[in-house]
Amino acid sequence: MKYIGIIPARYASTRFPGKPLAMIGNKSMIRRVFEQAVKCPVFDKVVVATDDERILHHVLEFGEAVMTGSHHRSGTDRCLEATSLISGEQEIGDKDVVINIQGDEPFIQPEQIELLASLFQNPDTGISTLVKHITRAEELFSPNIVKVVFDRNFQALYFSRSPIPFIRGAEQDQWLKQHHFFRHVGMYAYRLGVLKKIASLPFGDLEKAESLEQLRWMQEGYPIHVAETSYDSPGIDTPEDLRRLPPQWL
Repeated sequence: MKYIGIIPARYASTRFPGKPLAMIGNKSMIRRVFEQAVKCPVFDKVVVATDDERILHHVLEFGEAVMTGSHHRSGTDRCLEATSLISGEQEIGDKDVVINIQGDEPFIQPEQIELLASLFQNPDTGISTLVKHITRAEELFSPNIVKVVFDRNFQALYFSRSPIPFIRGAEQDQWLKQHHFFRHVGMYAYRLGVLKKIASLPFGDLEKAESLEQLRWMQEGYPIHVAETSYDSPGIDTPEDLRRLPPQWL
């Protein structure tokens, strides 16, 4: 079974145009993501998938990249096209695993990727992702932090921008004392055969409501298996996130 790492990176971002090329210390964001990913020993290949020549040429200075279309509605769709672009040099089968590493997660840890990949030792796993325990109220109540609940078998039940579950009978400042909440760590892995299927699904009403593509897959009956990571790897959504990074992250 092969593991292919794909890092979708687009230039046009509403909240942070040119984000992949933003400098963090002495390295671009996309370079930091790539260098963290290639440290993971499970990968047969790691590739950046972009629709922008500036990003393409920058990545080719230190790693591998492919040029994809600009029409994609999500990073998942871009990952699928990227697999077709690299399959000529390395055959990728439907049982092989594609790991979608977010291009705005410059501090992702190789151990997190290994944990995600390990879920595919179970032949029933088609999609997997990571979760982390929430310890701060600002995370719990921020709509930019996606929350998740899952069952005893670590299969996701729902993802939301709202705090879930709702704690009835307690003031909000007491919620973290009443329940263990989890946030989504935005990295997915899929078997290629499953990736082909979910990329062709029509938009669902839950996805439209929350602006979360994983709800489309779940609504169509595709289970998502989760694993809990203890690593904190802050994502960068806005220029303010970049400015707020503590010195130890630079």
